Amino acid sequence: MTGVLADHQISQMITDGGIAASVPVEPGQVQPASLDLRLGERAYRVRASFLPGQGNTVTDRLSDLTMHEISLDGGAVLEKGCVYVVPLMERLRLPQGMTAAASAKSSTGRLDLMTRVITDQGVEFDRVQDGYDGPLYAEICPQSFSVVAQPGQTLTQIIFRQGRTMLSDDELRAVHARTPIVSDTPVISDGLGFSVDLRPRSGDLVGYRAKRHTGVIDLAKLGHYDPADYWEEMRTTKGRIILDPGAFYILVSREAISIPPDCAAEMAPYLAMVGEFRVHYAGFFDPGFGYAEAGGAGSRGVLEVRCHDAPFVLEHGQVVGRLIYERMASAPKTLYGAALASNYQGQGLKLSKHFRS
Repeated sequence: MTGVLADHQISQMITDGGIAASVPVEPGQVQPASLDLRLGERAYRVRASFLPGQGNTVTDRLSDLTMHEISLDGGAVLEKGCVYVVPLMERLRLPQGMTAAASAKSSTGRLDLMTRVITDQGVEFDRVQDGYDGPLYAEICPQSFSVVAQPGQTLTQIIFRQGRTMLSDDELRAVHARTPIVSDTPVISDGLGFSVDLRPRSGDLVGYRAKRHTGVIDLAKLGHYDPADYWEEMRTTKGRIILDPGAFYILVSREAISIPPDCAAEMAPYLAMVGEFRVHYAGFFDPGFGYAEAGGAGSRGVLEVRCHDAPFVLEHGQVVGRLIYERMASAPKTLYGAALASNYQGQGLKLSKHFRS
């Protein structure tokens, strides 16, 4: 078996004890190619972000770096600019030959809520080594908005990989020839390139910029907040905007993207060569995202953009990132989309689900 595990294979791991939890895993946590991970009951405010490194556990490092401990029961504020470590309810016992990779969920990234998974003896964020047996922790650092979090909420997701999963460029071209993966001529080079849309088909709204001084966002409140209290609209008729250093933006891809049932995809992290900005918390796309038969008919990728040290002119159609396609070990029982009431199927420019439309 080679590929990214599908929903029924993840469920079998739960049954077999490869995935365990302090509170039984709920069926709704299992997505077409990933598992949602839940926050535990306590958070540790730490002085700085860290990786445990070989020979060290997360608990060892927390004993050195913890400033204070917070109960999340009933909801607790995680403040902007602070770093927290939260033990997750789930733990893993991976077989030899299997690795795992974690990512912030879509709504987490759209709130600029930097969330990364760490493990005992971990030397990389969001990566779980072959055969790992141990607990999982979320490092959380709110960047734009302070948030209210509570136990059981899911800010991160994890996929499981068996063997070589990434498609070569030739394999990806063959997938596109069979089932188109993008609305335009594909730009395929180490994955599928995508660009930014700054000339919308109607109107002049091209994105949103996070306001610097706002109230908190309760992660339990969906469709609740007025976007105007938290975001400035970005409008242009010129096909370009100037990104401000330190500012966070929500933009959208020019291309409509599709993930067929036998594939999953991961948004590659920002590459320094494309400009003074970072695009997207590297995230996963489940099989069926944007897929016509799952109610998608192509979905645009929402881009979470932060400008770095210098103002930067971003132009319409500028290539800003890549999607890395991977083969599935098996077709999932359920695709991302209408059957799952997925929040972002068929999306265009869209804020997180916490804001009113």
